[in-house]
Amino acid sequence: MLTELNIENVAVIERAAIRFDAGLNVLTGETGAGKSIVIDAINAVLGARTSKDVVRTGARDARVSAFFDAVPDTAAALLRDFDLEIDAADGLLLSRTLTHDGRSVCRVNGQPVTAAMLRQLGTLLITICGQHDSQRLLQRECHLDYVDRLADCGELLAQYRETYQKLKQTRRQLSALQQSDRDKQNRLDFLSFQIRELEDADLRIGEWEELNAEKRKLQNKEKIERALIDAASAIDGDETGGILSQLYTLCGALSRLSDADDAFTAYRDEAENFRYLMEDCLSTVHASLDDAPQIDIDTVEARLDVLYRLSKKYGATEEEMLSFLDSARAQYEDIAFADERKAALQVECAALENAVFQQGCHISDCRKKAAAAFADAVRNELTQLDMPGAEFVVDFRDRDPDETGLDEVEFLFSANVGQPARPLAKIASGGELSRVMLAIRCVLSQANEETMIFDEIDTGVSGRAAGKIARKLRQVAHGRQVICVTHLAQIAAAGDRHLLIEKSAAGDATYTSVTPLTGDAREMELARIIGGDVVTQSTLSSARELMEYAAQNPPDRS
Repeated sequence: MLTELNIENVAVIERAAIRFDAGLNVLTGETGAGKSIVIDAINAVLGARTSKDVVRTGARDARVSAFFDAVPDTAAALLRDFDLEIDAADGLLLSRTLTHDGRSVCRVNGQPVTAAMLRQLGTLLITICGQHDSQRLLQRECHLDYVDRLADCGELLAQYRETYQKLKQTRRQLSALQQSDRDKQNRLDFLSFQIRELEDADLRIGEWEELNAEKRKLQNKEKIERALIDAASAIDGDETGGILSQLYTLCGALSRLSDADDAFTAYRDEAENFRYLMEDCLSTVHASLDDAPQIDIDTVEARLDVLYRLSKKYGATEEEMLSFLDSARAQYEDIAFADERKAALQVECAALENAVFQQGCHISDCRKKAAAAFADAVRNELTQLDMPGAEFVVDFRDRDPDETGLDEVEFLFSANVGQPARPLAKIASGGELSRVMLAIRCVLSQANEETMIFDEIDTGVSGRAAGKIARKLRQVAHGRQVICVTHLAQIAAAGDRHLLIEKSAAGDATYTSVTPLTGDAREMELARIIGGDVVTQSTLSSARELMEYAAQNPPDRS
């Protein structure tokens, strides 16, 4: 149950602390006073999307917090799913801070959460019924949602949707195989050509790099041979001119010197190391001279040409071209064996179609059973709302399978005895629609624990019907919390707690205040609702009578 709502810098509300009680809480005030802002603030703290314009002019940010002293079991379970370490038995504090740039910070008992998490939690704490719900009631495509809320077929529907998704996927695969024999053969011929061309090329990873290196060698063949000869001559020339000959002489001299003087030992060792290095170098030069290329440059360039041409068609590298080859082989096999696959998919598709139909029929049976009870309950509620002759029918029509099943549902309505029920959107007046929506909400709410908010449920209603709605709201509020924004004195008088929303100006700023009313103040507000700006003894008397009637005539609790 929502016990306290704190609002700071939301639109024209600078600061308001509003307490709500169990039972029926009514909010009244002049048009434009800010009643809708209170509802908008509740929506915001429940995670609804908000405009950056919600922040009061001149304020840095807007803040809303809502405290719930009793938390439904479903909400407590969701908190555990969110891994929030919160003891719901101590109550729940939701808060949200909104800034001018559209950002927001959401918290549950001080722990940060996302707006999406807040929205999920909010749906389990409060149900808000307003003019938007009336519009949804007029949209045929939304009617199935109302039935599904009462039909206990969530598990069946989840299984059905899984099967339906498999059917869609199988149909797509089958459609891809539905091509003419000519197209099939053309595709096979083209794939065969690509596979043969790549296989004949006998690609090898790393070959391109090796060929380019070989090409560079061949292009500089004469220069390399001349350099090798020169190097060999320099290292191992005639007996006196080569580096090795000189090194042998040097190493012998240094060896004799080191025998006489240790100072020359290090030089002797370095000279011998250099001699070994030159011997290795000479061996490499001779090997290079002996290892003349076995391939000419024309052959290398021809092979590079083949690789370049293939790379333009199948991929920039050997890896990409080989990957293309694997893909082409797989496609060829798929098409070559398409008839077998198509036959298998047709069998699978038929089985899935049958499963979708069977599961859809189970869901339809579940829905129709719930819809019959739903329609009876709504008609009973409408009788209590001064529409004893009203007819309400949940009309089912078969449709091709889709994500929702096999059913198309529409609400049919007749306000008068003897008149056939017709689509609700075509015949319901504003007042009738308000009562139908209230009746549906009453039926849907019977199994739920959350707080209910009715935002101007009295649109288009007056007289005796208004009194009936007031009694129904009191009945719904028995044992639970209902918050109602109203313009009708009958509903305002029926409230267990009455809050007045007033707007005032001070200087260049506009302010909205929320004041609890009791006694004479409440009587004065009811008189204002009845008579307008001029409050007379007659309107005060009427207000007093409404309050006394509400106190002396509690609603039927059955």
